[in-house]
Amino acid sequence: MEEVPQDCPGTGSAQAGKGASCQGCPNQRLCASGAGAAPDPAIEEIKEKMRTVKHKILVLSGKGGVGKSTFSAHLAHGLAEDESKQVALLDIDICGPSIPKMMGLEGEQVHQSGSGWSPVYVEENLGVMSVGFLLGSPDDAVIWRGPKKNGMIKQFLRDVDWGEIDYLIVDTPPGTSDEHLSIVQYLSAAHIDGAVIITTPQEVSLQDVRKEINFCHKVKLPIIGVVENMSGFICPKCKNESQIFPPTTGGAEVMCQDLKIPLLGKVPLDPQIGKSCDNGQSFLTEVPDSPATLAYRNIIQRIQDFCGLHSSKEEKLVISS
Repeated sequence: MEEVPQDCPGTGSAQAGKGASCQGCPNQRLCASGAGAAPDPAIEEIKEKMRTVKHKILVLSGKGGVGKSTFSAHLAHGLAEDESKQVALLDIDICGPSIPKMMGLEGEQVHQSGSGWSPVYVEENLGVMSVGFLLGSPDDAVIWRGPKKNGMIKQFLRDVDWGEIDYLIVDTPPGTSDEHLSIVQYLSAAHIDGAVIITTPQEVSLQDVRKEINFCHKVKLPIIGVVENMSGFICPKCKNESQIFPPTTGGAEVMCQDLKIPLLGKVPLDPQIGKSCDNGQSFLTEVPDSPATLAYRNIIQRIQDFCGLHSSKEEKLVISS
């Protein structure tokens, strides 16, 4: 089902395709030409392309700096530890692509073949795609309006030779803007397993996460669950726990209870996480005994269980029909 901007003026309006809320919508050109909101043909092309991708997971956050890309990177690393699984990580944070650095791929280039763009591989079973690979320098600023961002996301989904994949993880920018509407619209016909939403314990972060949850409900995007990052700090020497970001309103746990959505887990602060990301390494293998590693692994297992459960339901529906 195709979603439209919340303030869409309507296809019959004189402002169709011309209003401020139309910026970045895949149907803007069609509406402005008077052709009505016919679906972008790319949606069907992407649906066909995504037939070889079993599970699609979006990683969202309401606020920047809560560890969303860090979680995306370690979710990819964790899933790829099973060598029988093929994993892909797509970075659609167009203006702040940090995934190449975190995955140890800074300075790599995208290569094109007859079958499309080739992902950059960390391991044989872990491929990555990011606008960061298309920049001349990591310091180059991407100064694009919504429609150009939308076109880039379309290319990533339609023109990258992903191959047979078990998990496609999509790292998104913070908020509920052009990139989020585009990824949901373009994958609308291809089935998205759901979204993992990242927060930190303090109310200023939870406020924006509630908006993200509201966005998911409005665009009918299933929510796999919420992860609370930076959830306390366990001293490596004395083992005492300190609340660096106090959960003044009860943190993600109370919010999830109130909104009746799953809390996937809490990841405590560990300075080595940031160090591993800066060095482009997997924290999960660098510090296997950390409480944060245990939390990550439990969360990853819950995400796998969610995807497996939904696969079983879909198979039953196909058999019964």
